Order: sequence, then structure tokens, then C-alpha cells
Amino acid sequence: MSGDLDWWRGAVIYQIYPRSFFDSNGDGDGDLPGVTSKMDYIASLGVDAIWLSPFFTSPMKDMGYDISDYRNVDPRFGTLTDVDVMIAAAHQRGIKVIIDQVLNHTSDQHPWFEESRRSRHNPKSDWYVWADPKMDGTVPNNWLSVFGGSSWQWDSRRRQYYLHNFLSSQPDLNFHNPEVVEQLLSDMTFWLERGVDGFRLDAIDFCYYDLHLRDNPSKLADEVVMVEELGVALGAGRENPYTYQHHLYDKTCPENLLFLAKVRKLMDKYPGVTTIGELGGDGALETMGQYTSGNDKLHMAYTFELVTPRNDVAYLRSTIEKTEIEIKDGWPCWTIGNHDCMRVATRWSSPAVDDQLRQERLRVYAVLLLTLRGSVCIYQGEELGLEEADLAYEDLVDPFGLAFWPEFKGRDGCRTPMPWRAEEELTAGFSPGGKSWLPLWQAHRADAVNVQEDNPESLLNAYRTFLRWRRGQKILLKGAITVHDACKNVLLFERSYEGKRLLVALNFSNQAETLAIPGTIESSVSELFLMRAEWGDHQVCLPPYGIGMAWLKR
Repeated sequence: MSGDLDWWRGAVIYQIYPRSFFDSNGDGDGDLPGVTSKMDYIASLGVDAIWLSPFFTSPMKDMGYDISDYRNVDPRFGTLTDVDVMIAAAHQRGIKVIIDQVLNHTSDQHPWFEESRRSRHNPKSDWYVWADPKMDGTVPNNWLSVFGGSSWQWDSRRRQYYLHNFLSSQPDLNFHNPEVVEQLLSDMTFWLERGVDGFRLDAIDFCYYDLHLRDNPSKLADEVVMVEELGVALGAGRENPYTYQHHLYDKTCPENLLFLAKVRKLMDKYPGVTTIGELGGDGALETMGQYTSGNDKLHMAYTFELVTPRNDVAYLRSTIEKTEIEIKDGWPCWTIGNHDCMRVATRWSSPAVDDQLRQERLRVYAVLLLTLRGSVCIYQGEELGLEEADLAYEDLVDPFGLAFWPEFKGRDGCRTPMPWRAEEELTAGFSPGGKSWLPLWQAHRADAVNVQEDNPESLLNAYRTFLRWRRGQKILLKGAITVHDACKNVLLFERSYEGKRLLVALNFSNQAETLAIPGTIESSVSELFLMRAEWGDHQVCLPPYGIGMAWLKR
């Protein structure tokens, strides 16, 4: 795949949250040498690339998504040399390296902001979004922060408000200023020259704002309820006032497209690199089509449509079909979990689920993710089936959870340390020092890497087996997708490429299902122990949480 400039189409990308992956020096924080030391494990999964959450210099008010130096490494993660060593180790194993790039905002401790806030007349005075108060001293408009409350923060030195779509310690950069855009492109060039293979662009739909500072319109009551039921955005229940608005003027502005074209122009100077955009909120699928179409903006993007509490077949089918309509000639990247949301093993469970079928249920989710048309992001620990950690309030560090506890417990539950060796006390092999920045969730010991490696029918080995097979199937990497009618509990879809047809049948219930299939079976994919379906010429019988894949006659 290394010689394929379009390697990212259909690629499987393994997301690493460095602080929780592996601690090499025993200080309780995962680090870059820890990632390097586990590169053989990553390679054994059969993934094409890794995506690392931010490791840049940061005061860690938002766990690294508040950057104070775009060109350096926070000491808790290592050094620039450690980055180089990690990239080399990955490339030696044929693994691409994608890093998080947080462009919308910086830390308030970034030198740019420290200079900008000193006065209204300095070289960086216009590098951030500043606005005068209303005549009565109140905020410029009704825009709200994702983390709750107004997105405007008063600064007594300038006697102005500054915009922050997230924490008040994360001021928004002013993309209407060409100097800011050029500086950010230069910072991206710095990492491209060090050998990274691409960027995951955090909150990329937030970059521009309405110059007229128009108020966002409010949502109707039923629209707020709908957002809460779907859980499209993290913390999107009615406990968060952010969900009460249509965010027409504080994000997804038309100017974003012009900026993305500049990013793509830079990327094209480095053949074979890629970009993944993170998109969320209302109309995210339509935005994904706009941002990835035309081969002149983002290479691919993901939304939160499958990072929801819903996994009923009707919703899954609707999401797949809407994506195909909106994406046009663009490219989707699918994910069912990441560092910002409840782990899928918990989120897509229910009290009615028979835990004896837990492994079968988790395999269904894996095969769904890995057979859709597009690229794929797997979050660390999904291959182990890790459940969401239920932490006590005193263990939390996430500002999101601290703000909305107990109705919303934040993101720490999906960020706890990776369990490597079940028998090791305290941190299950995460840290040789026996300590960790978040506590190990003790229930994760049973799913530790060494436990699953010794079990040929474990979820970890299921991922490895399926990913090895998938890598050689162009039909899954490049092929089209068509969803077929089936019963309430079964998602039935077909992948097609160069005259070949592959049928995928997934039973999302704990009841056996038998259904007719569109076409005649040529052969089933029986070499994968994941597959437990019984095929007839024109039907398939699926056990509870059963998976079936078969080649259809042309």
C-alpha cells in the first residue's frame, strides 16, 4: 500500500489516545516512546495507519486540545526526537502516521494570544476574534459554547470580549485574518517535513464566524428532543444549552470551503498524505459532502451519526443511504467510537441484552464498521471490547464532565488506561510505575491484551483475522454499496466492484432470523470464524447476533 497515493481510500486507521495507551517511564502518563514500544502490537492488528490525539505543548485544560506551541511536544509525552523515532518505527512496519491538528483555537497560554490580549494595537491584535460589548456591557450576541454558557469571555485589558467555542481558555483564532491562515499552514508544513502522512482536523467546521455577529436562531422544542434522542453530538442532551440553537453563524460558514482548498493545495505538494475532517451537529452529512467533494478540499471526513445511542437497523440504514446521497464524489470515514464519546460496547448495549452473547454482539459492530463504503477509524480498546468506565466524580479531570455532572459524566470514561496484562497490579501493565493519570477500570482486566491473545476466539483475534482478510478485498476498499430490504433486526447490504458482488447480513438482535436474499449464492465467506450464518440458494439463517457474508453470482 505504500506506493498507492490513494492508500487512504478504504484504509483502517487506529486512533491512539497517547496519554492512555502505554506509559514507558512510569510517571503515570502514556507517552510517545510508549506508542513506539507497542508498534508491533499495532502492526499485528492489520491497520493501515495510526491517528494520534494531540501531543503538542499544552497546559492540558482540555487534555491537549488547547495547544500553546504547534511545533513542540509536551514534556509529558516526550520530545521531537521521540516523534521522529515513532514515525520511523511506524513506517518500517508499513503504517502511516496521522496527527491531530487543532486549528480552530489555541490555548490562552499560547504566545499569540498573550500578545493579542495586551492591547487593541499590536502585531497580533487581530489574530483572535474580538468584539466590543453591547451598550449595556453584555456579550455581543447569543452564541453559546459547546461546553456550556456564553461563547464570549470578557478581557479587562482590551475591554472587549473574545470568542471561545469551547473552554474560555481556548480562544478562537481569527481565520478572516490572512496572516493567521498562512501561519497555520506553515505549522502544518513543519510536521509534513518531519514525515507525517496526514492530519485529523479537529472541529474543522468551526474555523470561520459571521462577520456581522448575527444571533443564532433558536430550535423548536421538538428539535431539541430529537437531538437528545439521537445523541448526535457529545453531551447533546437538554442539560446543555448549546443544543437549543441552530448554529448558523458561529460555525460551518461558507468561507470554510476556501480555507480547506488552501489546505488541500498544501497537501498536494506532498503526494500520498491525507486529511480527515471532524464534523458534527446539524446537517453534518451534507457538510461532509461539501467538504470532501471535488477532489480539492478534504480527502475524507467523519461525522457523529454512528456515535449515537441508536443502532437499530432502521436508523443504520437511513444513515448509510443519506451518506451516499450527500457524499457525491466525496469520501466518508466511518467511526463508531472515539475519545469524545461513550464506548460503543456500552452505548450500543441495553438491559435486555444477554451478556452471554456479548462477544457475538461486539463482532457484529466490528463487521458493520469494516464493511461500509469508506475509510474506517477504530478507537484504541474497541478491538478488546472495552466497556465505558464508570468513574467517581473525584476521579474526573474532563472539564466537560465536571460542568454537567451528574446528568452527563463527560469523556473520561472512554479515556482510561489501556489494559495490557491482566495479572499486573494497579494498572494492568499500562505503567511500570504502577500509577496512571486516570484510574484503571478494574473490569477491563478481563479484556486485557494478553488474555485475548491467548484465546483464538477472542474479539481481538476476530479483529486481526477480519482485518487481514479485508486488506486483500478491493470490493471492500473501493466498491459501491447498496442497502437491501430485510427484516426489522437485520441489516442487509451489498458491496460491488468490477463485476463482483459481496452480500453482508448482520443480525442486531438476540433472536435468530431467516430472510430471503437478493440473488443466488456462489460461495460463502466461510474461512472467517466470525461467520456463523447458514446459507441456502436464496436465503440466509442468522443466529442471534449472527454475521453472514457471501459472494453472489454475477
